[in-house]
Amino acid sequence: MSRRTPTPSARQVELLEAAYRYVLAHGLADLSLRPLAEAVGSSTRVLMFLFGSKDGLVRALLARARDDELAILDRLRQADQPIGLVLASGRVWAWLAAEEHRPLLRLWAEAYARSLVEPDGAWAGFARATVDDWLDVLAACQPRPERDGQDGAVRRTLALAVLRGALLDLLATDDEPRVTAAVHRHLALLRG
Repeated sequence: MSRRTPTPSARQVELLEAAYRYVLAHGLADLSLRPLAEAVGSSTRVLMFLFGSKDGLVRALLARARDDELAILDRLRQADQPIGLVLASGRVWAWLAAEEHRPLLRLWAEAYARSLVEPDGAWAGFARATVDDWLDVLAACQPRPERDGQDGAVRRTLALAVLRGALLDLLATDDEPRVTAAVHRHLALLRG
């Protein structure tokens, strides 16, 4: 017998979206339910009822953030033909470097790091899942012969490592021109 996940109520969706906006602005590190509940026009009791626990709410918020992250990946996957690793990496970087995505990316970096040091509970598997998501989309962007085999896997792993490192540098320094120039230099090397 399969277990079905209950469809969230309209109130649960509304509060999740409000809580998501809140954590984009304030982060998850020091998340306290009372200020969150007040900010979203609810109570801690209602949040606990709808999400089961603070960990349940954090898991729902991480899933919501992951939905936004996966949106860019889905756009890359929808190309009629594989666009190639270099072009895909350039498009991913353009999205990552956009100022309007910084709150989401700060939240991603926080969740990624927490998943590494607190591998259980609400954070369980977040880092691994995001690596797998990004490697899958980069693989889908590679033409068939390039995608297969160890060399294709190594090339997309290197591309992901550079993008992720550049993202952390960008979040730390806010020096988009310098970091973008470095990413473009790497992509030129990948082309060659």
